[in-house]
Amino acid sequence: MIKLEGVYTVLPTPFDEHGNFDSESLRRVIDLFIEDGVSGFTALGVTSEIARLTDRERRVVLDATMEHTHGRVPVVVGATGDGLATCLVYCEEADKAGAAGVMVSPPRMAKVNSSYILRHFATIADKFDYAIVVQDFPPISGYHMEPSLLVDICREIPSARTIKLEDPPTPYKTARIRELESEADTDIDINIFGGLGGGYLLEELICGANGAMTGFAYPNLLVETVSKWNAGQHDEAADFFYRHLPLMRFEFQPGIGMAIRKEILKRRGALSHAGIRAPGAELDELTRASLDRVLKWLGL
Repeated sequence: MIKLEGVYTVLPTPFDEHGNFDSESLRRVIDLFIEDGVSGFTALGVTSEIARLTDRERRVVLDATMEHTHGRVPVVVGATGDGLATCLVYCEEADKAGAAGVMVSPPRMAKVNSSYILRHFATIADKFDYAIVVQDFPPISGYHMEPSLLVDICREIPSARTIKLEDPPTPYKTARIRELESEADTDIDINIFGGLGGGYLLEELICGANGAMTGFAYPNLLVETVSKWNAGQHDEAADFFYRHLPLMRFEFQPGIGMAIRKEILKRRGALSHAGIRAPGAELDELTRASLDRVLKWLGL
């Protein structure tokens, strides 16, 4: 079982002008991001527009991703389901496809509790022999996982020792997890990824994160930040990160962020069409002009 760290990019799902899956654009995105130096990919994540895909499309996208990645970097597959049975089906599809792991949020339920959540992840671990990324993203799960619960999952389930934190303030939560980890009576060796467009990456690294797992359209900027930080060049990492932070902030706007991300990837030559599926918002001319300005200021 591989250790997940560095920068894992959440792949977008490209669509053509008719709204159909565009496999050729996905292949170009994969090649571009590998050139950017990413450590791996996350397929079928929230920002892959997974909620707007049919189950058949989900399998097609997964197969296209695994085929073109072809073992060049590991692939983690989003497998969150509304219930345990659905989640296990998605986990099995990921297993058959050769994924390095799955990313799973707690199922959205009216009366979920910490004991049930622990059993949910334990059941997955009992059935599959790969890494499990515990996604802490309350807007999807409807549940706020305390640092103590996340550490308990990591302690009791060896294959579920990677956490993707998307419950702000993520640097603060990272620090609390590290404190509880250090107080544990056994060596847990937790891996922590930040998400949220990479906008808190530097502060997350300061607090003990291992890297980022997000869909930012210029992952090379995140790779450079993590590389400098891990090399002990902390001031250089901070200077580099804060210079590029305006683009991360601009891209990660609620409601329109995915449209901005796809527009950037079109400009980078990866996407033939920047459209997203309804009910996602389309870019207006003033937003495009604002994007022009921030890219020009950064020399991108």
